[in-house]
Amino acid sequence: MKTIAALQALVTAASLDGEPSDAELDAIELEMPVIRAEVELLDAQIMTLDRIPTELDQRRIRRARRKVLAARRELANRSAGTATAGDAA
Repeated sequence: MKTIAALQALVTAASLDGEPSDAELDAIELEMPVIRAEVELLDAQIMTLDRIPTELDQRRIRRARRKVLAARRELANRSAGTATAGDAA
């Protein structure tokens, strides 16, 4: 019986079990408002999975969608402002 072995080197990085870098933590912190808004939207949608949404449920979902859009807009504007300031330097 022949043994099967990989013919190519490993694709993954060698140190996957390390801690996130400071830059990665900063990026996560920057995106945290978007993450929270998306979780809130998901919670509102999950609550209506097993029943017909009431008017209050519909308002909650609309409000959560608006929060997601506002958080994404804020993140995009912040990122665009950073890129513009970096280009000017």
